[in-house]
Amino acid sequence: MLVTAGGMRVDNIITHDGRAHLGLLGGNALYAAAGASVWIDDVAIWARIGQNYPVDWLPKLEKRGLNIEGLVRLAGSQEHQTFYAYSEDGRRHDTDPAYHFSRIGLPLPQELENYVHSTPGQDDPLTYEPLALRPEDWSTSLDIALAVHLAPLSIRTHVEMSAFLRDRGIKWLTVDPGERYMRPKFIPELRQFLPAIDAFLPSYQELVSLFGSGMDLVAAVRKLAQWGTPLIIVKLGAEGVLIYSKEREKVSRLAPYHRPGDERVVDVTGAGDSFCGGFVAGLHQGLNPEESVKMGLVSASLAVEGYGVRFASEQPDGIGSRRLQTYEERILGNSKERP
Repeated sequence: MLVTAGGMRVDNIITHDGRAHLGLLGGNALYAAAGASVWIDDVAIWARIGQNYPVDWLPKLEKRGLNIEGLVRLAGSQEHQTFYAYSEDGRRHDTDPAYHFSRIGLPLPQELENYVHSTPGQDDPLTYEPLALRPEDWSTSLDIALAVHLAPLSIRTHVEMSAFLRDRGIKWLTVDPGERYMRPKFIPELRQFLPAIDAFLPSYQELVSLFGSGMDLVAAVRKLAQWGTPLIIVKLGAEGVLIYSKEREKVSRLAPYHRPGDERVVDVTGAGDSFCGGFVAGLHQGLNPEESVKMGLVSASLAVEGYGVRFASEQPDGIGSRRLQTYEERILGNSKERP
């Protein structure tokens, strides 16, 4: 079993061309699970949900083969809404939805009134936000897991859960950091959990936030490795992925599946999470980091071709292996294309 831990959200998105897509099935735990399920069947979601979560979505997830036995159901309503607006230059904004809806000539949805941002409280090392997972949320139904991926969550969750899961004998433990805590003041917390995990998967922007705009990327990943993590995978967006192995002291890069300007790319929400799910699925299968990264890139390619996690999770059987073959042929210089 592979477990993806994180958030179950209701996504509200304004695309770079000014179109709004509201009430989408989303959340980093789900996108990661969708990315992993391209490659393996036994994928479980571990997350907290409130009574107001759209429960009619849950049977659909089970129908797609995702295990939801690890969901923690909380009393009362919880904040599941997420807002993202993309600008033409590719930047993502997750605050001030009133401004962005006004910009495209639409009224602010009632669900987004009083909205702050997508990750309130995730930079507090002393307190769990309401939907942050904690050790007591672990379900015995997940004890058979070989791999756990911790999607962006509270820094306290990442610190405490990394040690907790390692003590439970999880073979592969990976972390995608929360953007709010990738700042110099939280380096002590990072150094606390990095030695307990197998791979750290930050974005380039998060490394800039942590080390400064003048950072040298290779020096940055080597510093993270010095702090205890043997494998650093940096998500570079449209430029692909950088891989650094501490054991081999090797830096390598892989390009994304989609070439620049590919019209199939319509929404990049969840691409990084889907990548992480595919990557961890590769580790789960015993593959090396480079092969696992290729699987992650294929998973991400599916996420960006539609809106909401449902598109990424409702792909035909075998699409992953077909795309992987196309990707590898392209790397080798064979121009033959497949789906």
